[in-house]
Amino acid sequence: MNLNINDITFVIVTFKSEKIIHECINSLPKESNKIIIDNSKNINLKEELENKYDNIEVIINENAGMGASNNIGIKKSKTKYAFIINPDTKLNNDTLKKIFEDSKFINDFAILSPANSDQNYPNYKISNDKKNINENIISVDYVDGFSMLINKEKFKDDVFFDENFFLYLENTDLCLRAKKRDQNIFVIKNSFITHLGAASITSKNLEYLRNWHWMWSKFYFNKKHYGFFNAFFKVISNLISAIFKYVFYLILFNSHKKKIYLMRLCGLYNSIIGKKSWFRIND
Repeated sequence: MNLNINDITFVIVTFKSEKIIHECINSLPKESNKIIIDNSKNINLKEELENKYDNIEVIINENAGMGASNNIGIKKSKTKYAFIINPDTKLNNDTLKKIFEDSKFINDFAILSPANSDQNYPNYKISNDKKNINENIISVDYVDGFSMLINKEKFKDDVFFDENFFLYLENTDLCLRAKKRDQNIFVIKNSFITHLGAASITSKNLEYLRNWHWMWSKFYFNKKHYGFFNAFFKVISNLISAIFKYVFYLILFNSHKKKIYLMRLCGLYNSIIGKKSWFRIND
């Protein structure tokens, strides 16, 4: 297999990302195909990006969440591979060079990713399937959603991301489904991508949104793959912790922290009773 830039379309989902998206785009090759799905319906950002950068299309979209929005970009792309990256990431100078060089040793894959440049926070879980190709190309069970090079042909008879996930674990779900079909997921350990991550959170309302959906997605993911009772068992410690911390911060009159754990409880409750991930903000 010989990957090259003409085989790839970068897909980036944005929401209120105008302060960080330029650094991300500037890290990509100018000649690369780029599709931006903007969930904040920012017409000015669309015009700015399409006027400033080559080979870019900005799609204005209702905020349907990460899974559904990434699916729009993947299906819109005309290349064999779609490279999902978050707007708070940037490629290092030799990220793609290393991927292209090491792709010569890979016969087949469903999902591929560079490694997080901060090695204290790896963006993958090492697999026990003994499919490592060499010390630089390792087989993993899943990769984080901020960097996923997806082989579209491997998902022809399936959806890509499960659109029930609004935030969190849509990537883990996609990887688990690929693994159940005995498909390969690799990380290129000598290729790195920088992820700003939680530092990109700019408002309390976004923090509340993320905590609500983290717990909703965690229960839904486990219920989908392991059944209701196993899912409940897996989140019981989170439930107890959230209740305790909610009461603790209530006593301390810390309204911000109290609301964080209230959001976790609400997200978990809605997932347990089978409601969709409905919680949204306009911030």
